[in-house]
Amino acid sequence: MKKNKILIQIICAVLFIYSCSNQSNQKKNKKDSIMNETVINKKTLNILYKDIHTEFSKLSPKVIQPAEGYLKYPYLIPAGFYKQMWDWDGFFMGNFFVSQGKPEYLKYWALNLIEGIDEDGYVSGCATTKGPRPIFGKFAMKPFLSQGVYFASTSMNDFSWVNNKYEALKKVLAYREQTQQDEKTGLFFWELAMQSGADNNPALNYFQKDTRSFLACDASAFQLKEYLAQAKIAEKLGKTEDAKFYQEKAEKLKKAINDVLWCDEDKIFYNVDRETGTFYKRVSYSSFIPLIEKIISEENGKEMINRYLLNPDHMKAKFGFRSLSKSDPDYNNKNIIKPFSNWQGPVWPIANYLYSIALKNYGFDHEITWQAETLGNLLLNDIKEWDSMHENYHADTGEPLAPAASYVDENGKFVGFISWNLCIQNVLDGVVNDRWMLLELE
Repeated sequence: MKKNKILIQIICAVLFIYSCSNQSNQKKNKKDSIMNETVINKKTLNILYKDIHTEFSKLSPKVIQPAEGYLKYPYLIPAGFYKQMWDWDGFFMGNFFVSQGKPEYLKYWALNLIEGIDEDGYVSGCATTKGPRPIFGKFAMKPFLSQGVYFASTSMNDFSWVNNKYEALKKVLAYREQTQQDEKTGLFFWELAMQSGADNNPALNYFQKDTRSFLACDASAFQLKEYLAQAKIAEKLGKTEDAKFYQEKAEKLKKAINDVLWCDEDKIFYNVDRETGTFYKRVSYSSFIPLIEKIISEENGKEMINRYLLNPDHMKAKFGFRSLSKSDPDYNNKNIIKPFSNWQGPVWPIANYLYSIALKNYGFDHEITWQAETLGNLLLNDIKEWDSMHENYHADTGEPLAPAASYVDENGKFVGFISWNLCIQNVLDGVVNDRWMLLELE
């Protein structure tokens, strides 16, 4: 009997040791599997980055045009369908070139725009070799000029060229305050969605017959960054009082964005109807722009991103992040190039680049890796098929949308689109090489 007990104890001990060893091996195998998967994924991303870099090296020269006529400096065009110099296209392309060690193109973009500033401080958001191209009356360029000047100058380590342009920059800021700043809240608005660049964003009024206007998340956040940039420029030029003046404006605007545009109940930024003061509850691209300046707390930022940007029922799709929530009644993926380029659902590379800054600001590194791989492959496949790219893509199928295949040049070749799609290389560069282009001003 005693021998049987001893035998049972020995068997139990052996089984226990085996079980522990087996569990240890399972954990080790799982850990090895994760490590192998990480190594494989890193290799895949490295190859993808190199392929994108190679293709973009071929395509990017097509956005550079030599000085001609009214445009006294080499200028940046979206290429393909568009031959004009545009405000925010040029800003983002210019920053791409900064990241490639060619900051002069962002400087030229700024100089060409500064040349068009009139006595009131108005500067058109579009310019051609024949002169500024005013659209919808006298709506000004989007709030990027001071930022462009700052990023170009910082990259070149040279602010001397800004000295005789400084007062013109101040006039542009003042003009926007006179024409697009709400007196009651201090926030900024677009007169029409077309001014925002997100041409038919349902979170704004996008038909001229719609006379509403909205305190806008994107207009206010971009203008906040303009104030911060102007404060930095003033500081570099030894204009201490101006630096303090614009820094204070930035702080007031940041507070107003938090106080007025943040909906704590829904944990998101909404545009606000100027007349009624109520939230216009549409989850669109513009809702996420305040996150690029990290305006809200870590906790709220993470909650907003998890609840909306990473949610398949809202912004996350198979081929990137949408421009409008899938739950919005206007959500669609139509191929619209005239009269609008469609911001009602399709994946826009520029919107995704801005989303990547928000994700990085709030610590979502894994999600940026998914985004970089997804958008990188989407654009690479597009280039392989069309020898160019498109403005936007069907969020759920990846089908390239505008411009349509019918848009060809005199030789019958598809004209395509390049522009700010170049910034997706910067997202991959961040993920693969830890070289981020976050447009930081603080």
